[in-house]
Amino acid sequence: MSGSEAVGLLGAGVMGEALLAAVLRVVPADRVLVSEANPERAAAVAAKHGVRADATPAEVAAASDVLVVALKPKDVPAVLASIAPALRPGALVVSVAAGLSTATLAAPLPEGTAVVRVMPNTPAVVGKGAAAICPGAYATTAHLDTVQQLLAPTGLVVRVGEADMDAVTAISGSGPAYVFYLVDALAEAGVLLGLTRAQAMDLARATFLGAAELLEQTGEHPVVLRERVSSPGGTTVAGLRALDAHGVRAAVIAAAEAARDRSRELGAPPASSGRD
Repeated sequence: MSGSEAVGLLGAGVMGEALLAAVLRVVPADRVLVSEANPERAAAVAAKHGVRADATPAEVAAASDVLVVALKPKDVPAVLASIAPALRPGALVVSVAAGLSTATLAAPLPEGTAVVRVMPNTPAVVGKGAAAICPGAYATTAHLDTVQQLLAPTGLVVRVGEADMDAVTAISGSGPAYVFYLVDALAEAGVLLGLTRAQAMDLARATFLGAAELLEQTGEHPVVLRERVSSPGGTTVAGLRALDAHGVRAAVIAAAEAARDRSRELGAPPASSGRD
């Protein structure tokens, strides 16, 4: 991506603003246009990032070579249908709406529109995200390259087939919530064992951050790193045995399966009423 392309953004919520910040590291602010329905939010985004944020969706569509859609999934089909007549010929449409297939995204748009689907996660806000991208029927490798360049400042970006997007949603999309859940549980355990709540939270948070950084920097398998902490007959082995006895590993797998199934449900077409 040369930086000369105009980029539009529909929606500037938490994820939308994270994407906007990433885009602005690649594209000049005067080549970026945002549509945010909430006037107060639009004003705040404009003041912080130096872009116009109160454009209509049709204005953004008409002005953009790359159109990023960061709206609630239930709103996306109708908004895409409304902006389809204004969409710039040859524009690339990029969606971060969970569960919506590329076919669903393309259906309201002009025939031949290139669509790329993205599954980001919330750590993108601090540049430590994990996103997966997949192409629609008319998206080329060059289109994927463009999206990867735009998303690079948010963190890791991987390319997958669309059949794998529900699994991505379950692992990296929902995964931060699982981590927060475990941090909270570890902190609660610290309180139960006599630490102050502040001490317990500080230790739990630092432990997760440090373990993740160790995993990242060494590149070693988590089992290898786990075994290095687990002295024979020691405290860690006793704790791990309790985790296994309570089915924590099975529960994490079950959580991922449930998230995957829900992602499939969200992306499924509405059930027919059986009436003509």
